Amino acid sequence: MSTLRNIILVIAAPLILAAAGLTHPSGLSRSTAKHWADMHIMLLPVFPLLAVGLLVPLWRRPGHDLAGFATVVAWVGSFVYAAFYTGLDAVAGIGAGTAVEHAAEGASPGPLKRPLYDVGEALGQAGAYALICAVVATAVALFPRHGARILPGIAVLLVSGWSFVDSHIFWPRGVWTMLGFALGFALLVWAAPSPKTQRFASTATERAHR
Repeated sequence: MSTLRNIILVIAAPLILAAAGLTHPSGLSRSTAKHWADMHIMLLPVFPLLAVGLLVPLWRRPGHDLAGFATVVAWVGSFVYAAFYTGLDAVAGIGAGTAVEHAAEGASPGPLKRPLYDVGEALGQAGAYALICAVVATAVALFPRHGARILPGIAVLLVSGWSFVDSHIFWPRGVWTMLGFALGFALLVWAAPSPKTQRFASTATERAHR
């Protein structure tokens, strides 16, 4: 039950983002500006929660070894992702959408949104690369304890992370990227259950053999 609860916890954010991606405007214009801005306001607290998928399997005090160091690196990478990707949402999402929505009648939206896009894209890419680094660090942290069973989840997360660099949640690739994150996080949590779950399973096995 603990593993199932954790799987539900880690897939919630990417599934919400995948669903939102189905209605994400393909471009920003005066007709889509309000939807564009409102969507990014609503998703502002959701994007950082992608990092929960790494924090849950790493939810233990780091030791004084390579795995412990990698755990701290994964935490830092997750924090950098959350901070910088929030910047993308704020600048290229809320800022650009609001600017285009309230532009003077007849004004071209290009000069208004292009500088905000450039800044937002740089922030978003920095956040996405930080998330990829956090995935690699998570693999280093979990491998000594759980072995090769974590590799399928890590592989799915690396592919999804690389796609995330320039896909955001735009349909279709962005939506599939979010579904990939959900699958990768679920595989990782299943392969690396919490110490409490492992202790419970060990106790149950011992009792079964008495």
